[in-house]
Amino acid sequence: MTISAGATRQIIEDVYHEALILADEVRAAFDSRTSRIPQDMDEGVKVALSVEGLRTTTRLMHLLAWLLNQRAYLDGELSDMQLRQHGALPSERPALPGMMRRLDPHTQDLIRQSLDLYKRVERLDRDWRARSETEQSPVGAMQGRLERAFAG
Repeated sequence: MTISAGATRQIIEDVYHEALILADEVRAAFDSRTSRIPQDMDEGVKVALSVEGLRTTTRLMHLLAWLLNQRAYLDGELSDMQLRQHGALPSERPALPGMMRRLDPHTQDLIRQSLDLYKRVERLDRDWRARSETEQSPVGAMQGRLERAFAG
């Protein structure tokens, strides 16, 4: 199902750690309880923070859930079938340009980083699913057996 379990695990771990760090930065940026967000802030900015904060944290939670499913699969805690059925990354909803413009440059950058990370993980998910479908076909299965037989 994977190119190389070691390489796949390293990619998953690296992206997982990147997502955790970004999630912590995003939480700090959107946390309305901090003194960084003034109480007399413009209502439009408050709405933008609320809307994009929810979108961004949801995006990161989807990423982390996908990565945790991949880790569980690699650890043998999920089967191929379970991962195919429940491990898909949901479609992304991009940030709203009208909301983004209201936010400070640092917050906009965090949102862009979350979108970029999501796109990278979407490519991983798409490639994994395409490879999985190829391996599930009789021809793909035979090609895989031939590759393994002549690789060593």
